[in-house]
Amino acid sequence: MLNTKQIGVSTELQCIAEFSKLGIMIAIPYGDYGRYDFIADINNHLYRIQCKTSSDKDGDGSVYVFSCRSTTGNTELPKCRSYDETQIDFFATMINNKCYLVPVSETGGRSKNLRFEPPKNGQKVGITYAQEYELSTQLENL
Repeated sequence: MLNTKQIGVSTELQCIAEFSKLGIMIAIPYGDYGRYDFIADINNHLYRIQCKTSSDKDGDGSVYVFSCRSTTGNTELPKCRSYDETQIDFFATMINNKCYLVPVSETGGRSKNLRFEPPKNGQKVGITYAQEYELSTQLENL
């Protein structure tokens, strides 16, 4: 069974592969202490990307969630820090073998939900659908 660090590295590599498949140049910072995982050179502009592993929120595939914070330290005294626009430009995540790119400016707080199905209660305000954040869709907006 993979530990959380191994799972995170796997997500990062999958995201890098998806960017690379689209011909996007990737730069990886030396060391493991930066706030971003890689830099993507898109249309001659550099974007700082932080990769996060998503999980099925309710177990039914309708909503996936990823953390918008980093956790460092040990299990007794973990330190959580949120990300902001001075540190990264986007979060990248993989869901069902598809890459999603979410601007950090649209996250805020502790986590971000990406919805695949409409809410059962009919709520419309504040809902973010995953298809809006597919990598190819987001790249068209840059």
